[in-house]
Amino acid sequence: MKQNHDVIIIGSGIAGMTAAIYLKRGGLNPLIIEESAPGGQLNRISTIENYPGFVKITGPDLTNEIYEQVENLEIEYLFDKVIKTELQGETKKIITVNHELTCNYLIIATGRLSKKLFSEDERYLGKGISYCATCDGPLYKDKDVAVVGGGNSALEEALYLSDICKSVTLIHRRDKFRGEQVLIDKVLSKKNIKCVYNSNISEYNIENGKLTSILLDDNSQIDVTGLFISIGSVPSADVFDVEKDKGFIIVNKDCMTNIDNVYACGDVIKKDVYQLTTAASEGTIVAYSIIKKNKK
Repeated sequence: MKQNHDVIIIGSGIAGMTAAIYLKRGGLNPLIIEESAPGGQLNRISTIENYPGFVKITGPDLTNEIYEQVENLEIEYLFDKVIKTELQGETKKIITVNHELTCNYLIIATGRLSKKLFSEDERYLGKGISYCATCDGPLYKDKDVAVVGGGNSALEEALYLSDICKSVTLIHRRDKFRGEQVLIDKVLSKKNIKCVYNSNISEYNIENGKLTSILLDDNSQIDVTGLFISIGSVPSADVFDVEKDKGFIIVNKDCMTNIDNVYACGDVIKKDVYQLTTAASEGTIVAYSIIKKNKK
């Protein structure tokens, strides 16, 4: 792999892949660096019904549709983890676990990371604790599970799991859900989804390395073999020394940060609306901004 690139895009969610498609079509050769799999948080969404062009599609299927465009354009991919960046100066340095790379333009499209319920959550991933129903749901076929959260993501996770699992207990800390009404109505109509309001999980019961039940703050116990945590997310931007607000990267109308030729788009930036359509839009804006600037 060559060391210097026209543009490096860190993250391959819908924003990052959209930027790559437009950059390639505009005559530049972007490199996408992705730590895990293309799609990012998009892969967690079981059903999408508000993305133009698709009456109904799953997150993984939409990822595949976009990734196919990326592949057809022969856009270069590097599956690696970025551990350090040096952004000052005309040339930007990106250090991954296995490479040291440079670029003229950098696009940060790292999205967000799921919030943990407890600090030890990662110890039990694959042992009863999960952040992704579409990834791990089939492992709990015909079993009793719980979902914690009250937004769209939690509602969607509960709906997806209700078609696989014997029962789903949806636990929310408030007295009503804060997601879209259409999702709330679907959840309430499902006979095998039980909603528990004004409750918090206080403890996990682990036996022989596996989850067996959860305790609530009223000391009640719910027997489950799986718990899906969907309590929100935080921006994934720790390795970027740019201006931020509560962890979210601040950008201008061209999606450029306070550092020249360093851009950001998607869920990692500070904005009012976090949707797939806005992420795609920002990826487009970033690409056209760079194409225009590169021609000067």
